[in-house]
Amino acid sequence: MKSKTILFRDPVVETVVNKFVTRSDVGYAKYGRTLHDERTGKHKDLAGYLNDIQEELMDAILYIQTAKEAHEDMKKQLDADIAIAEVNKASFRPPHPSHADEFYHLADNKLVGGMTGDTEKGLVNAQKDWDDKISPV
Repeated sequence: MKSKTILFRDPVVETVVNKFVTRSDVGYAKYGRTLHDERTGKHKDLAGYLNDIQEELMDAILYIQTAKEAHEDMKKQLDADIAIAEVNKASFRPPHPSHADEFYHLADNKLVGGMTGDTEKGLVNAQKDWDDKISPV
């Protein structure tokens, strides 16, 4: 096995080269020989390589089509999510002052944030005094 130090100016190229090396390692582990060994040992002829290329390209086209369909599905889902968000945004109304106690209290009747006493009364009263013109019901 040869060793070589390569200086990469482009991390994309480095990533691709690393993938080639990893792919070669996987192939060697699976078949017990390199492509060079396969060619020089006459394990496959030109017709065999051309057939491999054709099959790989056919697979690539199937992967491209599948990826395009997945992309379309994601776009449709995103469009649907945006439409729902717009409907929710358009129909949102802040809580009415009559629900101030529910808005400020948790199930155990403590004010959100842990405030008590006069602070609690002030916040609840401020909510109850909210001008109905701001949040008409």
